[in-house]
Amino acid sequence: MPQTADLIVENASILTMDPDTPTAQAIAIKGDQIIAIADRDSARDYKGPASRVIDAQGGSVLPGFIEAHMHLFGGAAELDNLHLAGVHGFDALRDAIQGFAAKRPNARLLIGAGVDYAILPEPVTRHHLDRIIPDRPFAMSASDHHTMWANTKALEEAGLLNGKQVGPGNEVVMGADGLAAGELREGEAFGPILEHFGANRTRLGLTGEEPSPYPSAEELAADRDLMHRGLEWCARHGITSIQNMDGNLYQLELLAGLEEEGRLICRTKIPFHFKNFMKLDMLEKASRMAATYNSEWLSSGMVKVFYDGVLDSWTAVMVDDYADRPGWRGEPLFSPAHFAEVAVEADRRGLQIAVHSIGDGAVRAVLDGYQTALKKNGRRDSRHRIEHIEVTTPSDVPRFAELGVLASMQPAHPPGALNFPLEPTISRIGRAKWPLSYAWRTLKQAGARVVFASDWPVSPVDPILSIQAAVMRKPWAEGLPDQSFSLHESIAGYTVEGAYAEFMEHRKGRLKTGYLADIVVLSADIEKTAPEALHMVRPVTTICGGKVTYQA
Repeated sequence: MPQTADLIVENASILTMDPDTPTAQAIAIKGDQIIAIADRDSARDYKGPASRVIDAQGGSVLPGFIEAHMHLFGGAAELDNLHLAGVHGFDALRDAIQGFAAKRPNARLLIGAGVDYAILPEPVTRHHLDRIIPDRPFAMSASDHHTMWANTKALEEAGLLNGKQVGPGNEVVMGADGLAAGELREGEAFGPILEHFGANRTRLGLTGEEPSPYPSAEELAADRDLMHRGLEWCARHGITSIQNMDGNLYQLELLAGLEEEGRLICRTKIPFHFKNFMKLDMLEKASRMAATYNSEWLSSGMVKVFYDGVLDSWTAVMVDDYADRPGWRGEPLFSPAHFAEVAVEADRRGLQIAVHSIGDGAVRAVLDGYQTALKKNGRRDSRHRIEHIEVTTPSDVPRFAELGVLASMQPAHPPGALNFPLEPTISRIGRAKWPLSYAWRTLKQAGARVVFASDWPVSPVDPILSIQAAVMRKPWAEGLPDQSFSLHESIAGYTVEGAYAEFMEHRKGRLKTGYLADIVVLSADIEKTAPEALHMVRPVTTICGGKVTYQA
């Protein structure tokens, strides 16, 4: 006699992502596990008087989405910022900022986000922003979060108006008048603004630091609520697991507090963020975090590193000169030798490594570092990762499979794919490098495991938007390779590959008896939906660990 289920999803078009049983009509859950993948008739055998039944009304049911690269704390904080994606021209920018400011008369710092680098026809300066809002501190960040622009008031109060010495790969851009022009490239340049105005706790995971002084009970409660709001936003989009890409002990403590309160509604992995100024023995902290937090709900065990910046501000590291800036290849945040030392030590400790590497020079240096770790420590199932890989080279493509390195990529990021315009990015890269830019299919065909994510809040967290972007991607010019993914490959990038990326392929990423009951129910049959209409398909129910975490 079959077990009685606590929860049954029926009348569904189930895409299990399990090759043994690819499709089904019903799924039965007991506790936090799947007890049956069933057809319409046999599902009845699992029904008892107390079983809750969800009618999927013919909609697709998929494994819960695994978001393999995002920034939870910062993304949650940005839900309240001024959203400037799609805003172009001085008048539109002025109207947006002034309207936002009027509704927040008491804000110490007004923050905008999602700015296109070409928001104005000429480079943005503090003088543009002063014409809009001269009397209150205002700063706005590019959608990639690697550049910020600030008005004079914000620069002055944060002590940046006369410039600042910053490390390699960072820059306070100076004007002809000897004062800061208003453009701040990378975190060391704009960090002082966020710190001065108390907007920095959500960013500490990007510097590997802990809050000092430690937050008061009131601040802790507020930060837990903020983190919970981010988790709710993820659950609303069908996400059941998060691999965060910035981290410190404080974030783990916040999430552990939510778990105690019964409010941890997505499984979350938090890394230790290693910076170039840290000594190698700081990796002991990463080992302690990994040992302390290792459950199916809350875990660590990963080291996150930034090797370079981004293409649009010329801070990504290239093998050759930028096409639109001869003589410049970007400045790495680590030397290749220094990164190799970090990789060897983190790998020796059994930690997984994930490195932000956008330019082909950065990608090569990180692959070299992983190769050094393999030689020194011996081969193991390390699943080290490279994040973004916006440009690579023919000789580096096969090395991903050879070294067992995961290609962690974002379908929303190629210019023209979703929310990023073609320019200035494609001119920075140059036509010669277009064939191996955002080269998902090329890497996959060469044997690499490709995992998908959004990098929220850089792009919208919505996995279905990313899946649509992957399916509908078009080459920028004739003769370029087609890098698009099929619908099934794109869904796998958000399920099967996401589970593999965190060594959890035996527990999730597929709908299978004995696996965790992490499931998303969609509003329509995704396989029968035209690619251009995919964004209309919405999560209507999200289930994580057998509990409903979102219901439309």
